[in-house]
Amino acid sequence: MHRWSASNEHGSQMQEAVTVLEQAAGTEDPAEVFTVTQKAIASALQVIMRADDSSGIIGDACRSLLDLHPKAAAAAMPPVGKLVDWMVAFQFDNECDFFTLDPVVYLPALGEKGMTAYRAKLAGITERLVPRPAADERWSSADSHHWFTLDWNAQRLAVLDRDVEAIIRTHVRDRKVARWFVDTAEALAEIGEFALAIDWARQAVDFGPGHQSLTAGEYWCTLLAEHRPGELLAARLDLFRRWPSSSTAAHLYRDAGDAWPDYRGEVTNRLASSPRDAVLFALLSLQDVPYAWELAHTLLLEDDGTWGELVKVYEKVDPLAVLPVLNRLVMRELVETGAQHYKIAARRLKKMRTLAAGSEHEAEVDWFIAELRETNRRRPRLQQEFDRAGLS
Repeated sequence: MHRWSASNEHGSQMQEAVTVLEQAAGTEDPAEVFTVTQKAIASALQVIMRADDSSGIIGDACRSLLDLHPKAAAAAMPPVGKLVDWMVAFQFDNECDFFTLDPVVYLPALGEKGMTAYRAKLAGITERLVPRPAADERWSSADSHHWFTLDWNAQRLAVLDRDVEAIIRTHVRDRKVARWFVDTAEALAEIGEFALAIDWARQAVDFGPGHQSLTAGEYWCTLLAEHRPGELLAARLDLFRRWPSSSTAAHLYRDAGDAWPDYRGEVTNRLASSPRDAVLFALLSLQDVPYAWELAHTLLLEDDGTWGELVKVYEKVDPLAVLPVLNRLVMRELVETGAQHYKIAARRLKKMRTLAAGSEHEAEVDWFIAELRETNRRRPRLQQEFDRAGLS
């Protein structure tokens, strides 16, 4: 199944089979459902190792089977020793290492006795692998996958044990990556330690100016909205001041509510240095089309994509006012060659002709189209796209 289309077709069939299994889990013999699920996982892993799964359809089917497996195990209650052996073999002896198992969700099937046996298996693997490679050699080590899997299990078992110190130690590691602070916060939230989770999410924000810290800010605000709503607005303002953009401004605007006038001046001033963000905020969040149009001109907006979005809505306000903008966008599109550029230019020219119809600009637009045809007479594909758009 190296052909993409064949892989997609097979993946769709796998998804249908998974759906049948999920439905059977509630009505059929639990032992049979568990056995079939486990066999289906083995088969699915063989398939994904040899298929072009660019679309991710087969991978999604595999994940669905792996989600079903612990539930089927809890219903069937297979021998604990066999289940532990399967979990260890899946993670450490499998040719396909694309997926992980979460020991937390296997607790109902394993029980305390089974979980103790599982921990013992992991400890035995760790002993055989020592010494642990240095951090900068982790991924070049011959046992890199084993160490990754052991570390993942250590994280999940810390959550299972509700051990705050172990969660922090295993998740934040050497504190060199902002995302690891978020991982720590998410694990703490999972066990209900929301005050600590909020603190660690805030530490991720303070980590640095990178994108991971900005993303951490969204998680920080999510936690505040759920558990400390009185602190949310201050957090939104903090994030906007650190990363002024149309997105952070939009979140501040939404959460400010009636207090928005207190922040409008600061937001407007900060966004003025980024015309694209200023216009998008006015257009998408404030939904003030005339104001967005005014900003685009006064701030000398250069981003063609934003101009294109603005034209779509402002043509309903003043159809003729957008003609110069469309003219400029067409000319800039034709700086490049290629069918896609020609199609976009033709579509915009057709829009210009529609908007100008019956106005004093109608002849001017027709002349512009004719002039472009003549100037670009050596571009046959452009002429073809203009013909298709009816630009005669």
